[in-house]
Amino acid sequence: MNKYEMMFIVKATMESDQVKATAENMKKIVEECGGKIIEYKELGEKKLAYAIKKELNGYYFVMQFEATKEAEAELSRKAGLDENVLRHLIVKLDEE
Repeated sequence: MNKYEMMFIVKATMESDQVKATAENMKKIVEECGGKIIEYKELGEKKLAYAIKKELNGYYFVMQFEATKEAEAELSRKAGLDENVLRHLIVKLDEE
């Protein structure tokens, strides 16, 4: 399995319960595909550099996980389909 880091931005205009549920859904997708969460951080609400889908603020999350290439592709696909996720980026980490 490979190590990955994912940063994603969730709409800040939603209720805090919905923001947390969206973030938990990203974690659940990794675990359902046989991956393992290594580290998970909430970075909080920040002002975006430019408007994304008419949103000016976003709630940032960073997650490190181990998963197969197929699981990473599925996570990226589902994050792209989720209307509450404004942006996401998944980076493969180097082997140490």
